[in-house]
Amino acid sequence: MKIVKIIGVPEHFNLPWHMAIEEGAFEERGIKLQWTDIPEGTGKMCQMLAADDTDLAIILTEGILKSITEGNPSKIVQQYIASPLQWGIHVDAKSTYKTISDLEGTRAAISRFGSGSHLMAYVNAENQSWKTDSLEFRVINNLAGAVEALAQGDADYFMWEHFTTKPLVDDGTFRRLGDCPTPWPCFVVAATDNFIRENTGVLNHVLEVINRYTEEFKSIPSIDRTLANSYGQQLVDIKDWLSKTQWSQSQLNLQTIEKVKDTLIYLKLIDRRPTNAEILKL
Repeated sequence: MKIVKIIGVPEHFNLPWHMAIEEGAFEERGIKLQWTDIPEGTGKMCQMLAADDTDLAIILTEGILKSITEGNPSKIVQQYIASPLQWGIHVDAKSTYKTISDLEGTRAAISRFGSGSHLMAYVNAENQSWKTDSLEFRVINNLAGAVEALAQGDADYFMWEHFTTKPLVDDGTFRRLGDCPTPWPCFVVAATDNFIRENTGVLNHVLEVINRYTEEFKSIPSIDRTLANSYGQQLVDIKDWLSKTQWSQSQLNLQTIEKVKDTLIYLKLIDRRPTNAEILKL
């Protein structure tokens, strides 16, 4: 049995992986897939890929592209979610901020530098016509850290996936001022160069299994109820999320890659234009 280590955020996007593991679909291919939740998000997962602490990661497109450009010996092996991620823009429920424009010049809570919460703060600032070279950040590690930082006034706003944070909006912890969708498909499967080089056949088997599950995922009877119960979500919110989310079974297209590069260069988040061969398993 080949042991393969994989990491991802503890969010509803990744339920197909857990279902495939629980149903023994990988073991049928001779693979023991060991999943680890990483609540800190993409910045932490980039560090783990670079350190060879994992073989695979389900990770944000913009975050892994930036990390690879900076020397992370990894590749995007496939697109996973083909739709944008809806980043909710949150403040403490008791704060005086009422609109997104009120946040200009304030401090963003981020899980890690290089994480989605960090990079999307730049995208949001650009959307709002703010100066992006003077953004301020406070590192809070994870969602629990953001709750504490906003409540104590250590940071002013926090960007995180809309539906993951919806329970905190519903219970009066956060107030959402709006959303900022990613300008591209949000999640990809990334693998270390070492794993790709030494386990091409195993990687192909992993992708074949998960692609079969994601192709059929939305048609599973009562999948909306399963998701709502598994992730503490309201059924109406899960139905809304499912209607907006598309899984992918193919590699990122080159037009998408160029758009991510263009945006990161324009926002001065990377200082060179990487080749597609650096980024993608072609």
